Amino acid sequence: MIDNLLTTVAVLSVTEILAVALAVAYLVLVIRQNILCWPAQLLSSCLYMGLFFTARLYMESVLQVFYAVMAIYGWYQWCYGGEKNSGVRIHMWSFGQHVIALIGILGVSMLLGWGMAHTGAAFPYADSFTTVAAILATYMVARKVLENWIYWFVIDSISIYLYVARELYLTALLFFLYIILIFIGFRSWWRDYQIASPVVRRGHV
Repeated sequence: MIDNLLTTVAVLSVTEILAVALAVAYLVLVIRQNILCWPAQLLSSCLYMGLFFTARLYMESVLQVFYAVMAIYGWYQWCYGGEKNSGVRIHMWSFGQHVIALIGILGVSMLLGWGMAHTGAAFPYADSFTTVAAILATYMVARKVLENWIYWFVIDSISIYLYVARELYLTALLFFLYIILIFIGFRSWWRDYQIASPVVRRGHV
């Protein structure tokens, strides 16, 4: 029995290491606006799907399914979205769009949290919040909305606490690295946004 447990832990550790490596590669490639970020996310999401389910972070596990789908959507948008099917450009949302987004995140998070609280899930409300917010933030990345980095800063800060509490220490370390990369990513995208064509306007591509 002990041997089986050690084998399971070893397999999970290798899986987590690979998932972390792919996740880091994804974010670095996003910062560089490299299309290969989406295949990296697709593979990482498939691995994390099993890890989070084992840790009873059910909403996080479901989130990975969405990430896998968004990897395909993001690849398409970066290649063929925007004007003249030449790929989306970095742009900003209006204040009104952010208000609607935040109200939606909070409302859906409370509803899902209430439902998950009856399933034995760990940290149902916080888990639901990071899930719902990450869904929107991932969509923002796929559409190259500049403020996605600000959303990710909040999401990842909360996620660090969740992963430490569930003893996913390597993943928590990954998200600490994400916090650092978020600042780099925002600066890089902001610079590109500033030098972009005047055609790009707030809320449009």
